[in-house]
Amino acid sequence: MGINVIIGYTLMFIGAFFFLLSAIGLLRLPDLYTRMQAATKSTTLGAISSIIGIGLMKEDILIKSIILATFIILTAPISGSALIRAGYKAKSPMTDKTVVDKFKEKEGE
Repeated sequence: MGINVIIGYTLMFIGAFFFLLSAIGLLRLPDLYTRMQAATKSTTLGAISSIIGIGLMKEDILIKSIILATFIILTAPISGSALIRAGYKAKSPMTDKTVVDKFKEKEGE
């Protein structure tokens, strides 16, 4: 086993861990906004780690996996923000523990 394979498996394990954190966040967090944040952030890190790990294990697809990881870095946070904004416009309720509503402050200006 080469060092690339060991690093690849390690990155895939880290990716699986972030996917697990995302699933726990989706089940445990109280409202749409916090769930989307958990899903967006940890799933992005999990996907990037897994894809780069696979690219290191299969060196012939390393460039393709780096391009794919870059695409995920650029699109996942933007799509998560768009979904959160749509949920806010649809008046999805916030948890009672919400202290600051930045969208409301911005619309009030």
